[in-house]
Amino acid sequence: MTKPHIPLDEIRAQVEGCRKCPLADGRTQTVFGVGNPEARVMIIGEAPGKNEDLQGEPFVGAAGKYLNELLAVAGLVREDVFIANVLKCRPPGNRDPRPEEIELCTPYLREQTRTIDPEFLVTLGNFSTKFILKTDIGITRLHGTVQRAGKFKVFPIFHPAAALYDGSKREALENDFATLGELLRASEAERAAEAAAKAAEPPHVEQPPLL
Repeated sequence: MTKPHIPLDEIRAQVEGCRKCPLADGRTQTVFGVGNPEARVMIIGEAPGKNEDLQGEPFVGAAGKYLNELLAVAGLVREDVFIANVLKCRPPGNRDPRPEEIELCTPYLREQTRTIDPEFLVTLGNFSTKFILKTDIGITRLHGTVQRAGKFKVFPIFHPAAALYDGSKREALENDFATLGELLRASEAERAAEAAAKAAEPPHVEQPPLL
């Protein structure tokens, strides 16, 4: 599917930056949308932490550094992806979000997803995976497998922060990002083959009408 031509500055104005959630008074919640407006991969995270809120940027600190390492495993860098961090409040006690909080976040994610129009939605962690796939199945069972949400390919992966607290998840994370890289390369090769086959087709010549 060809993306509609929109000037990059206009796309950035629509989806980039951070917005404060009106329900987040006294709590941490920022709606993020930053990265490459032509990205094939949109990464959907979970709760922005305090440092992210202060800096207006997702994945800073230790989790951010580890994410950079994981992207490299997939053959990517930050500039290749779009990061949407829109789904979950981090109120006192880190409780689950109320329905009205989810409802308020959803339009931002929908706007970003439609504007960027990525090939893969990479969901990090339980909440974003369950939210996107509308499922109760957890990340432990789903990680590293391609799922579908509408026209999008969804690739659930453990959140990088999980490996900072549980070293046993590090191998799974790195393997899953390696698989993501393989999927992207395979898709690129398939597109190139289709383009080459189309270019090799003989030109269509109109036949004169029969007398």
